[in-house]
Amino acid sequence: MRRLIPSPVLSVALLLLWILLMQSVSAGTLVLGAALALFWPAVTVRLRPAPVRMRRPLVMARLFCRVVLEMLKSNAEVAWAILTQRSRDMRSGFVLIPLELRDPNGLAVLAMIVTFTPGTAWAQLSADNRVLLLHVLAIESEAALVALIKERYERSLKEIFE
Repeated sequence: MRRLIPSPVLSVALLLLWILLMQSVSAGTLVLGAALALFWPAVTVRLRPAPVRMRRPLVMARLFCRVVLEMLKSNAEVAWAILTQRSRDMRSGFVLIPLELRDPNGLAVLAMIVTFTPGTAWAQLSADNRVLLLHVLAIESEAALVALIKERYERSLKEIFE
């Protein structure tokens, strides 16, 4: 059974997404959606780095809320910076962030958080997964940014994934 449905949660999510995209619950939509929902997880099972073992649902909920609030705040800050500052006055650049997080799934979530937050972009992860190179649109303090990412995101992700 595990070979036919290697990731039941992913299959259900893909089926629901297919139904939403098609905006129909006709028999044809359901059959094709179910076929795709079974096919893609089975074909891509080897691409997943490691089994996901998430713990601490309250930490996950708190992290989710924090990320949503940070994204909203960052949207406002980036919009304000773009509207009120000249580009030559903004100090953008790359920041090196040492990482303690080792779980590949946790690193993937950190990549999504950083990428979804306006004003930042995941640039590179060192070969040993110990240093993140992050591009920041407006750097006020590198030390403060490193502390923010480690305290707000990395610590929570370590609790959840390690």
